[in-house]
Amino acid sequence: MTGREPDTEREPGTGRLALPGVLTAGQAARTAAAIAGLQRADGAIPWFRGHHLDPWDHIEAAMALDAAGEHGRAAAAYDWLARHQLPDGSWYAGYADGDAARPTDRGKETNFCAYVAVGVLHHYLATGDEEFRDRMWPVVYAAVEFVLALQHPGGAIGWRRDADGTPAAGALLTGCSSIHQALRCALALAERREDPQPDWELATGRLGHALRHHPAHFLDKSAYSMDWYYPVLAGALRGPRALAHLDARWAEFVVDGLGVRCVSTNPWVTGGESAELALALWAAGDSERAARVLRWIGHLRAPDGLYWTGYVYADRTIWPRERTAWTAGSVLLAVAALTGEPATEAVFGGAGLPRGLESGECCERA
Repeated sequence: MTGREPDTEREPGTGRLALPGVLTAGQAARTAAAIAGLQRADGAIPWFRGHHLDPWDHIEAAMALDAAGEHGRAAAAYDWLARHQLPDGSWYAGYADGDAARPTDRGKETNFCAYVAVGVLHHYLATGDEEFRDRMWPVVYAAVEFVLALQHPGGAIGWRRDADGTPAAGALLTGCSSIHQALRCALALAERREDPQPDWELATGRLGHALRHHPAHFLDKSAYSMDWYYPVLAGALRGPRALAHLDARWAEFVVDGLGVRCVSTNPWVTGGESAELALALWAAGDSERAARVLRWIGHLRAPDGLYWTGYVYADRTIWPRERTAWTAGSVLLAVAALTGEPATEAVFGGAGLPRGLESGECCERA
């Protein structure tokens, strides 16, 4: 990369996102502006213009906008989801450039659909907008019901319903960890509405138990770093157990000074996985290592404030040649957590989120 990034004038929404050695307030503002620049007029946020939109990454980018104080843009992203939710409560897995009339993948992925609960709670906590919360509640409710219809007897949740309606046979540890976080956020929204959802509490408890105690319930994707850190990031593991879990495979996935491998066997570090690991470390109580990982991926930052997806260190090559809204969003969210932004702390720290029903009887039946 060449050229020097200008240090954009400090803006009120991003002043709190300054983290020494990672981002200045001006750089955070530039990143937020770059994400906003990828958003379509209808609120959709594709990976980058001309590429596809998937609901999970669209929400990740919207949360980053909220963390940066761009609440109107974030609300527009959630309104896009509300307008284009399918009758069964789902969304398609992909849309060409965020155009709802042009789905690229008519399958429906459960973790993509569940994540709306995380985003809606995050926006509500960031803004206090009760009208938004109430308007989006039917969207969250329908999405959760779609997801829980694919829960297996052992607690895991099938990762996808194919375009012909057939449920995929397997469950993914990363996806189910994300769903577990989403269910806890959905329960928090239900509490605020005084609208108890006992079936969701049972489902959340069963899923959490499966994540913590039954790895055999999930497809083997252990070569991927996400399967390593996501149970911590999404709150299924906390405390000393979470740190021990991260330490156990640290050398396998982490490349000092560069970032986190996406796949343990490949000489490729990626910005999104590195930022998510930083968020997991913060959630586990290790802010020092979290900040260190975020400093490492400064080499992926482009002058426009976005981040390159990854770097093949064996070849000293940026690859692929793309800068995505969700990679930049994951960096802003990790910085927001480390600098104490309250909404981001709440949804990723999870201390105040309901845990679901964790009775011994429920767990033994799982």
